[in-house]
Amino acid sequence: MDNSGNNKRIAKNTLLLYVRMILTMAVSLYTSRVLLNTLGIQDFGIFSVVGSIVILFEFINGSMTASTQRFLSFEIGKGNSIGLDKIFSMSINIHVLIAAITLLLAETIGLWFVKTHLTIPNGRLDAALWIYHFSVLSFILTILRVPYNAMIIASEKMQAFAIISVIDVVMKLLIVFILLVIDFDKLKLYGLLVFGATLIISFLYKAYCKYRFRALSYRWKWDKNLFKTLLSFAGWNLWSNIAYIAFTTGINVLLNIFFGPTVNAARGIAYQVNGALGGFVANLRVAMNPQIIKSYATGDTLYMTKLAFTGSKFSFFLLLVLSLPLLIDIDVVLKLWLNIVPEYTALFCRLVIINTMVDCISAPLSTIAQATGKIKVYQITTGLLFFSILPISYLFLQFHFPPETPHYINIFISVVATITQIIMISRLVTFSRIDFLKEVVIPILFVSLLACVLPLFIYFTMDAGFSRFLCITFAAIFSSLSSIYLVGMRQEERQFVKAKMSLIISRTNMK
Repeated sequence: MDNSGNNKRIAKNTLLLYVRMILTMAVSLYTSRVLLNTLGIQDFGIFSVVGSIVILFEFINGSMTASTQRFLSFEIGKGNSIGLDKIFSMSINIHVLIAAITLLLAETIGLWFVKTHLTIPNGRLDAALWIYHFSVLSFILTILRVPYNAMIIASEKMQAFAIISVIDVVMKLLIVFILLVIDFDKLKLYGLLVFGATLIISFLYKAYCKYRFRALSYRWKWDKNLFKTLLSFAGWNLWSNIAYIAFTTGINVLLNIFFGPTVNAARGIAYQVNGALGGFVANLRVAMNPQIIKSYATGDTLYMTKLAFTGSKFSFFLLLVLSLPLLIDIDVVLKLWLNIVPEYTALFCRLVIINTMVDCISAPLSTIAQATGKIKVYQITTGLLFFSILPISYLFLQFHFPPETPHYINIFISVVATITQIIMISRLVTFSRIDFLKEVVIPILFVSLLACVLPLFIYFTMDAGFSRFLCITFAAIFSSLSSIYLVGMRQEERQFVKAKMSLIISRTNMK
C-alpha cells in the first residue's frame, strides 16, 4: 500500500503544529515571567498548587478523551459515517455527564481539601478560593469541548486546531497586560480572565465543527450499547489516568505540605519549561496518532508499526535538540527570563525534562495499544507503576529527603514503565522487540552520548554567562543534528533528507 499521501499529510500537519507551538512557547515563556513578577512567588505558588487540585479531577475526563479520539479516528479510518455520527453524539452526552460529576466533586471534596489541608499564607485564603472556583469553571468548559477538539484532531484538520490555539495564546498575552494595568487583587483577577478566555476558545471549537462538519450533527439519543462500549474502553484508561493525576498532583501537594508554596512555585516553573519543550514533541504525536489508529482500522499493521517506531525515535531526537542547551546550562536562562528565580527551579527543570525524554520513547507505541482496544492489562500495569511514585515519595520525604527526591523516583519508575510498555505492546501487535532495540533504543543512546561531548566541553572550559550559553546552544544544535544524521538515521532516512535539501537548494537557486 502506498502511504506517501499519509506521510505528506503528517509532515504538513506537523509543520502547522510547530508554527503554532513556536508562538505558544514564546508567549508562554513571556507570560510566565510577567505572572511570576506580578503575582509574586507566594501567590504564584498558591496558583500552582490550587490549580493542581482542580487538575486532580482530570482522571474522570482524561479517560473519556482518549476513548473519544480513538473511536472517532477508527470510524473515520473505516469510512463509517453513520458510526461516526453516533459516537460524536454519544461523546457529547457523556462529557456533559462528566462535567456535572466533576463540578459536584470539585465544589465539595476539592473545596474541603483546599480549605483544610493546603498550606495557604495568612490573609490569602479568600484569593485562593477565588482562583479555585474560577479554575473549576474553566476546567468544566475544557471537558465540554473535548468531543469537538477530538473531531478536529481525528479528521486531521490541524490548520484549524493551530489557528484556534494561537488565538488562545494571544488572549493569554492580553491577560498579563490587563493584570499590569488594572488595580485589583492580581490573583483573583487572573482567575476571572482565564475563565473568560477559556469560554471564548470553547465557543470557537464548537463553531468550527458546526461549520466544517455539517453532515455531522449532534442528535440527542442515548445508545446503551455504544455507551457500554465507550465506557468499557474508557474504564481501563480511567485507572491509568487516576494513577497519573494522583502522583503528579499528589507530589505537588506533598511538596506543599513538607516545604511550602515556594517549592510549588519552582515546580510550577519547571513544568512550564517542560510544557513548552514537550509541546513540540506532542505536536508530532498529535499529527501521527490518527494515522496510527486509521492504519490499524484498515489492517495495515506494517505501516502502523513503522510509523510508531519512527515516532518514538524522532520524538526523542526532537526533544534532545531543543532541551540539551537547557539541561547543560539552564541557570543563566532562568535569571534572564524570570528575574526572581525560586530555589530548586533549575534542578527541577533538568529532572522534569529528563523524565519527559524517557516517557516520549514509549508514547507513540501506547497509541498502538489504544488502536487495538486491548488495553486492560496494559493500563492496569502502567497505572500501578506510576501510582507507586506517590507512596514511595511520601516515605522518602518523611525521612527528611530533599524536595527533588520525588523527581528522581519519577525518572526511575518511568524507565521501568517504558521497558514494560514495550514488552506488552509487542505482544499485542507482534512486532520484534529486537527490532525496536536496534532501530530506536540503540540509536537514541549513541546520539545522546555523542551530542553531549562538545557542549559539555564548552561548559567546563568557559566562564559562566550568556556568552557561554550561546556557545553551548550552537554547539548542542550542531552536535545533536550531526549525530542524528550520521548515527541516528537509517540509510533511507538520510536519503530522504538529502533529497529534500537538494530540492530546497534548487528552488532557492531558481529564485
